[in-house]
Amino acid sequence: MTETKLIRGRLLSFKRAPLSLADSDSYTYEHDGALLVSDGRIAAAGDYAAVRQVAPEGTPEIDHRPHLILPGFIDCHMHFPQMQVIASYAADLLEWLNTYTFPEECRFVESDHAARIATHFYDELLRHGTTTAVAYCSVHKTSADAFFAEALKRGMCMVGGKVMMDRNAPQGLLDTPQMGYDETRAVIKEWHGKGRNHVAITPRFAITSTPEQMSAAQALAREFPDLFIQTHLSENQEEIRYTCELYPEATDYTDIYARYGLLGQKTLLGHAIHLSEREADALSEAGAVAVHCPTSNLFLGSGLFPLKALMRREKPVRVAVATDIGGGSSYSMLRTLDEAYKIQQLLGERLNPLESFYLMTRGNAEALGMQADIGTLEVGSTADVVVLDAAPTPAMKLRMETIRTLPEELFLLQTMGDDRAIIETYVAGAAMKPK
Repeated sequence: MTETKLIRGRLLSFKRAPLSLADSDSYTYEHDGALLVSDGRIAAAGDYAAVRQVAPEGTPEIDHRPHLILPGFIDCHMHFPQMQVIASYAADLLEWLNTYTFPEECRFVESDHAARIATHFYDELLRHGTTTAVAYCSVHKTSADAFFAEALKRGMCMVGGKVMMDRNAPQGLLDTPQMGYDETRAVIKEWHGKGRNHVAITPRFAITSTPEQMSAAQALAREFPDLFIQTHLSENQEEIRYTCELYPEATDYTDIYARYGLLGQKTLLGHAIHLSEREADALSEAGAVAVHCPTSNLFLGSGLFPLKALMRREKPVRVAVATDIGGGSSYSMLRTLDEAYKIQQLLGERLNPLESFYLMTRGNAEALGMQADIGTLEVGSTADVVVLDAAPTPAMKLRMETIRTLPEELFLLQTMGDDRAIIETYVAGAAMKPK
């Protein structure tokens, strides 16, 4: 039996990247709109009266007026095992990893702990309106099993991978080149394509992988060319210096990954702040994605990501945005894009609210090559949807009294919004925000 429902409210969905704040052709907006959801997918979208007409008789209706309805947010870089190290005080990236993160990740050898954190992890995503994320698990297969099992249980579209790392970490976090290869293959066999799960080949970063392990990752990439590859690149100056010492034959940090066949259309490179022109050209030519993690970059003092400069290069670099929990300090994509805006201000650039909401929805879907299924409210897409209230707090409600345009409302949500602005989060049409 087909399950249908009608979700009513103000619809906003992007067709492409906005060229300016006045670029209304880049998105569709319905002041009184509706989504007809049938078996988890969007069967019709647009003006409420027109959609109501094509809905089967007796279709239940959820009325979210006057709130905004958008595609669910997408987060392109997170660390599932780092929930309990958020807000850990440290001088920089390497101190933070060694003092807090690596010891915490050692706990994920225990399946009960991994399963408990997975439950909290998905609760927080849904509380903040995020319906798809790309995440690093720990080096332990148990962590990947817990991550994907919970995604399957909730019907969410998720990308994740068992981390590969065989040096420069505590003994409890090390595998070997062969073990990393074998366990990643096992995770692929057990979880890839099960439900909406996507497995990513995940060498953590060049510092924690020997050349032998990088070759193992290369072998996996050759065997499974359709899989995502995720790793870190050029986050911190000391990290860059140390990485290049470990791989002296490479031209630069980016060249390490290129030498092992790990740069391509499905490669997601966390941070990528301090790129030379040669490196930016290499990313552009490969079609790899530089993932901007603004709250993390500010928290760890890593640097200011040149988002707009990379986008407008003669050879533009594909970009995405992400929270980077737990180096990042918020699960909220609203808070994340607020910090991205401030970073661009410091660089003398402008990031307007249309661009921000494009990036956290369709833009990130395009970075993942998934825009046919997520990131829009187009007919045929999975009904992963977030409902936003721009006046959930007294201060925001007061500000809303003077707001006259959609971009102004979006900017308020981005600047002052958090999980309180999320009225509901739908996954494949099912209401999922934790109460």
